[in-house]
Amino acid sequence: MNTQKSFLIIGNVWPEPRSSAAGTRMMQLIEVLVDHGFSVTFASTAERGEFSADLDKMGVDQKEIKLNDPSFDKFVANLLPDFVLFDRFMTEEQFGWRVAENCPESVRILDTVDLHLLRSARQKAWKKGQPFESRFLLTEEIARREVASILRSDLAIVISEAEMSILKNVFMLDEDLLHYLPFLLTSADIKNREQVPPFEDRKHFITIGNFRHEPNWNAVLWLKEEIWPLINRKIPAAEMHVYGSYASQKVTQLHNPEQGFLIKGRATDALEVIRKAKVLLAPLRFGAGLKGKLVDAMLSGTPSVTTEIGAEGMIGKNSVWCGAIENDAESFVREAVNLYKKKSDWEDASDKGFELAKARFDTENFSNEFVSLILDLKENLQNHRDKNFLGSILLQNTLASTKYMAKWIEEKNR
Repeated sequence: MNTQKSFLIIGNVWPEPRSSAAGTRMMQLIEVLVDHGFSVTFASTAERGEFSADLDKMGVDQKEIKLNDPSFDKFVANLLPDFVLFDRFMTEEQFGWRVAENCPESVRILDTVDLHLLRSARQKAWKKGQPFESRFLLTEEIARREVASILRSDLAIVISEAEMSILKNVFMLDEDLLHYLPFLLTSADIKNREQVPPFEDRKHFITIGNFRHEPNWNAVLWLKEEIWPLINRKIPAAEMHVYGSYASQKVTQLHNPEQGFLIKGRATDALEVIRKAKVLLAPLRFGAGLKGKLVDAMLSGTPSVTTEIGAEGMIGKNSVWCGAIENDAESFVREAVNLYKKKSDWEDASDKGFELAKARFDTENFSNEFVSLILDLKENLQNHRDKNFLGSILLQNTLASTKYMAKWIEEKNR
């Protein structure tokens, strides 16, 4: 399909697929757009980092933009994109009103990445030692901002079915404003057990994740303080390899060779290090969205032990987990040790991982539908917006304060 349509993505950061699941997800989305004939421009206020993706190779134009600066108005008015995607609600808050003013006919799409309101509420409940309840979401300050951003947009992309349910049933959002779009894996991504190292060639446990992401840091702490000492007693020869980008001093201080707890830092190739490990551990106590490390484990044929939070949104009605899902430390350890020692259980879990990846995240099941949806939305944009009256109110009134604050900052900067 060659749509000849232009697509502007405004990113909170430049995508780093080797640093975070969010970066991988963004690259998957860009690949879908390019493959369907869109002219794609990626813009960000952030500085490009050492690990930023090479978008030039994909034929993507790139633009460095400024926050609270009228130069963006000129840029977007000249580009006049058919579609504008905001990567996270904070980006929509900053640039949504400018796009609406300068390109009123552009379809505005919000990629929620994961629901920040859900992650925040769960983290607060965990810190207070309380079981999480959905009613906690309604008292979150960040929920007001994130839901308002969804309402102001023409469409919000949601990565998890669990989060789709929350937005529809807790916040009562119209499903016409929401579209489920999970990780997008190609046939080249999804292999089988014969294409990865076998049980006999694997050793050690692994965990991986961006340390700027609080749930990952919290999970590593739980590993170090409670889970790993129990595993270490049962399998003294095994090591716990902890990989992750942006490891701060508090992370590196956990490094303890005598206990077999090794902080490895950034992985040049996440799939390569996960393929070498026998079992991946992801003891997440709070969080949101889909967990890239668990998808990488599936693609590597590596069984995983995680929590209900970790597996949320990843299992369908008729699928089972590729390892084990446990919420308490003792059960978590029991399952991790069993997978490490028992070849038949390990191989069964490895096979289930490939099956789950294919069933849940094959891009062929999602990409054409998504492209058809947004093209139809473009053709029927005014009718779609007429139905979203609350969103039009928020765009007109709520963003007025954001707009004039930005204008005030512009004048101050001069």
